[in-house]
Amino acid sequence: MSGDRSPAGAEPHPEEGDEAAFRETPDVEGAYPRLTEEQTARLAEHGQRRSVAPGDVLIREGERCETFFVILSGAVAVVEDYGTPDEHVLRVHGPGRFIGELGLLHGQVAFYTAVAREPGEVLVVPLDRLRHLVSQDSALGDVVLRACLCRRAALVGQGAGFRIIGSRYSPDTRRLREFAVRNRLPHRWIDLETDKEAEDLLRRFGVGPEETPLVIWRETTLLRNPSNAELARLIGLPSPPAENPHGDVLIVGSGPAGLAAAVYAASEGLSTTVVEAMATGGQAGTSSRIENLLGFPSGVSGAELTERAVLQADKFGAGISLPLEATGLRRKDGDHYVLAFADGTEIAARAVVLAMGARYRRLRVPGIERLEGTSVHYSATVYEAKQCSADPVAVVGGGNSAGQAVLFLAGYTPKVYLLVRGDSLEANMSRYLIDQVERHPRVEVMLHTEVTEVFGQEVLEELDVVDNRTGGHRRLGVRSLFVFTGADPHTEWLAGTVALDSRGFVLTGPEAQEACADPEVWHGLGRSGMSLEAGLPGVFAVGDVRSGSVKRIASAAGEGAMAIHFVHRHLGHSAVPGTTGTAAAAAGGSDVSPPLHRKESPWFA
Repeated sequence: MSGDRSPAGAEPHPEEGDEAAFRETPDVEGAYPRLTEEQTARLAEHGQRRSVAPGDVLIREGERCETFFVILSGAVAVVEDYGTPDEHVLRVHGPGRFIGELGLLHGQVAFYTAVAREPGEVLVVPLDRLRHLVSQDSALGDVVLRACLCRRAALVGQGAGFRIIGSRYSPDTRRLREFAVRNRLPHRWIDLETDKEAEDLLRRFGVGPEETPLVIWRETTLLRNPSNAELARLIGLPSPPAENPHGDVLIVGSGPAGLAAAVYAASEGLSTTVVEAMATGGQAGTSSRIENLLGFPSGVSGAELTERAVLQADKFGAGISLPLEATGLRRKDGDHYVLAFADGTEIAARAVVLAMGARYRRLRVPGIERLEGTSVHYSATVYEAKQCSADPVAVVGGGNSAGQAVLFLAGYTPKVYLLVRGDSLEANMSRYLIDQVERHPRVEVMLHTEVTEVFGQEVLEELDVVDNRTGGHRRLGVRSLFVFTGADPHTEWLAGTVALDSRGFVLTGPEAQEACADPEVWHGLGRSGMSLEAGLPGVFAVGDVRSGSVKRIASAAGEGAMAIHFVHRHLGHSAVPGTTGTAAAAAGGSDVSPPLHRKESPWFA
């Protein structure tokens, strides 16, 4: 993406001709749908008509999106760098279309300006009314969500949004790029070593190379080596709570397990907070295509699955905050837990669901560290694929994630090598993926193969691989390496608090209770640990972070839902005498429980 401002399919610059600037963008895969008369009429019941003249600005780049616009007549252009010499038209929309992308649904700032190009009329719908309507009308909701997802992907591919200026060798540059990529934020990376634009920008803003990485936004905002939290606040990602709240359920992690727990907890009236260290979706959110998930016969991308789940959790009133990295867990006043975070924040809750998942292991071979984040990757999304579309690539791993990545990348690159340490794909990869991988003409599977060294100064140039049967070495000329070699949990902060197995995964059920560091906490409860309970009453572990779990999206989501059933039971057993509530009754437990603290959702009028 470095330095690329003219991808295929982008709208022409205005100076190329007025006619081009007014030409309506054709619909692509549902990105630019035309609403039906019935859908427009439904929206009109919740909005107001407004006349517009050429030059009227409907949405301004850098400002928070708070209104949904439907074009009734005329034309509206979506423009980047509006009013500057670099202004260029991204899209043009005519009657029946609407303005907005993913940031609209999440309350983020706009990455573009929407300006009327012709006299006309628009329908103005407040965001809270839109959310209410699409939550009630599934057909309209699907149209809007799909379009917003596709438009965000288009913005990402075009390099719209903010700019990150930094060296490919800088750990902080890699950190910022990873955060932007994982959160699907439109941005463009300008490499300090290779991009001529970098020197001009540094001179313009009066900063030196030693002050990089920089984040530049709208030519008016400059952040010097910002933290992930500072970047999140700039773009409008959901903030951590301003106070130390006391809720019913605190969920740590927002992969499929955490999001499922959030949806079920919030929909059943529990005050629910989700905290995430990096980005919603977990490993599933980085998947290019998921084809074996129940209910999605044609497959679904990890990004779409994640956004649907996030919107669903938000619909029921769950609060999601990021980036918050958990650093400690302690029991407070006998019936609450307090989680501490790296920024000093603390959040208390009556029950905790640990759903941090696991992260792909780094490949430890000579020469690899300096290339991580530039041509060595631990996810395979459109961001990475667009960087290597003309060159051969290699994928390391033998599981489903590796298989999905191979098939996705084969759609972009001329050659994909799949390097597998074992003697077959059957051990860890689903049959449907094996069949597709083995049949694909641009894929070469190399079994009994391990990477021993990588070569390249600025970008990857070659891999040295060894046949672990014969010891024979071979050089592969590839420009990118994608690594999917198993995952490790990040549970060091829980050591000594909950029981962990030898690999660091969280033990649950009777095994966890036996290994509990403080058996006294169970005395007087009148029950033993439940199957997902992590050795402490009211602390549960679900999904990939749980020892012995099935590493599948469907099972993770199922565990997240089941954990909330156990939360209800826990809250019932820890009832305050003389109070009543619905939590225990919902789970068939005690008929008394402390009152729940329901958070009303902005999706409901």
